[in-house]
Amino acid sequence: MSCFLWKYQLLCTLGFLISYSFLGAQSYKKDSLQIKSYTLIEYRRSEVKSVKLLRVICDYCTDIQKEVIGIEATRRAKSESYEPKNRLKEGDKKLAIYIRIAKKDFAAIKEDE
Repeated sequence: MSCFLWKYQLLCTLGFLISYSFLGAQSYKKDSLQIKSYTLIEYRRSEVKSVKLLRVICDYCTDIQKEVIGIEATRRAKSESYEPKNRLKEGDKKLAIYIRIAKKDFAAIKEDE
């Protein structure tokens, strides 16, 4: 009987340690930034006519950083335009694009001098 309890205790401890390690892996908020941008996809006859950047929402970004983030948001919106859930026959589709970037990489975006 004590062998069963020992195995049960070992199994519970192992399960706790594994779940704790997965919880610790979610620390991306500490070392990264999330920037939101709005894009507009125009559809005409079920084809993408254009993809436009409407706005990059970032209070602490320089103009160069907003431009680079905007280019990435436009690129992601173009790839999202082919998803069936985003397609329209006629009209405009607004998309909010969230870009997560490491703080080190974000700080490295500077104007070339």
